[in-house]
Amino acid sequence: MTQRTIVGSDDQRSAGYDDHAEQRWVPEPPKRAGRTAFARDRARVLHSAGLRRLAAKTQVITAGQFDFPRTRLTHTLEVAQIARELGAALGCDPDLVEVAGLAHDLGHPPFGHNGEDALHEISQDIGGFEGNAQSLRVMTRLEPKTFSSPEHPRAGASVGLNLTRATLDAVVKYPWDFTAAHEFGTRKFNAYADDLDVFAWIRSGIEFSDDGLRPRTCFESQVMDWADDVAYSVHDVEDAIHAGWLRVDALTADAERNEMVAIAQASFARGASEAELLAALDRIVSLPYWSGGYDGSHRSLAALKNVTSQLIGRFCTAAQIATRDRFGEGRLTRYAATLVIPDEQRWEVAILKSIAVHFVMRRSGAQASYAAQRELIHELVAAMEVRGADAVEPWLQPSWHAASESGDTAAVKRVVRDQVASLTDTSVVQWHERLCLGQRNQ
Repeated sequence: MTQRTIVGSDDQRSAGYDDHAEQRWVPEPPKRAGRTAFARDRARVLHSAGLRRLAAKTQVITAGQFDFPRTRLTHTLEVAQIARELGAALGCDPDLVEVAGLAHDLGHPPFGHNGEDALHEISQDIGGFEGNAQSLRVMTRLEPKTFSSPEHPRAGASVGLNLTRATLDAVVKYPWDFTAAHEFGTRKFNAYADDLDVFAWIRSGIEFSDDGLRPRTCFESQVMDWADDVAYSVHDVEDAIHAGWLRVDALTADAERNEMVAIAQASFARGASEAELLAALDRIVSLPYWSGGYDGSHRSLAALKNVTSQLIGRFCTAAQIATRDRFGEGRLTRYAATLVIPDEQRWEVAILKSIAVHFVMRRSGAQASYAAQRELIHELVAAMEVRGADAVEPWLQPSWHAASESGDTAAVKRVVRDQVASLTDTSVVQWHERLCLGQRNQ
């Protein structure tokens, strides 16, 4: 059979996007005709090791504890699907918003947000640890795909997946660094100090928000962010019901309702009043498709799935209609619009998040488990910092040696965080047994 060479460029222009949006940090030659730059980005993330690892990382319920609940990977796939459909309805390139959903959690460490908290606690002296900043680091440095030329700012080093500017910008939810996060009164940020070179490239030409206080996020990032909120608020409740930790009739008890409102006001809906949040809860439990009970039967499983499907549709449709009402028809891309989310749906999502916190994260016995997970991570990081370069895998050892030879202690510590964050719930336990427990037994 005769082989044919396909000649052409994969940079078929996506409607609504210019050369600046489709540019890569390191220029690359054409590869395959007929697909857009964003389709190429999507393929790179789908085939990445970082995405595969999410299959064994916690979403809310520890990965592997039950068969039904989401892992970080299944959550990611659901976010990508929701973002693709909502973004396409508003005029975004569907591959672009989907890849933003696929990539948004690539940097999350083992044990979910609990693992993130543990790494942040022991990283204050090197600029903290944040899952979103780690995701950017994975995409632009750690994932093995593309290396720069000697003339590039990275001077022959890895630039990760070398995704387009628009794709990387769509994954940026908090467009500032660790220092600015303190100024803005949040611990969320999207770039470590040694990743500010690529961060500046991504954000070049972007102005601050209209109020001049915080940088803006692009429209595709806002779509992805809402898809993330919708997915985990709805699905965490579904997982809690299936695990038997939440009985839907508990949502009508005054004590439970007051606790959920308090959680929402503290963490998810600081601008909402108690009356608005109680009204949001009442609307949810009064919906005609809201399940009145769950007994594990085939029929109740179907009813529960219908609840999640209907709620996702409710939240996405509300944002789509409100955004179109303000910005009209046509393609809404990059910085041409802002996603509009009605307060009623915003507070409903906040209440659903609070339900998961109250009935899953604060359930009896959970805190002891979380404390053990944080201790494990603390001990593993300490052991790896003492052990030296052979404590990390071969792909990270050059970074360790370079940092060590230059006397950059902070850079050495960052390599350790890169290694630990890449591990799954299963492998982090195995590493701890080998490097910590094994050493104690010697």
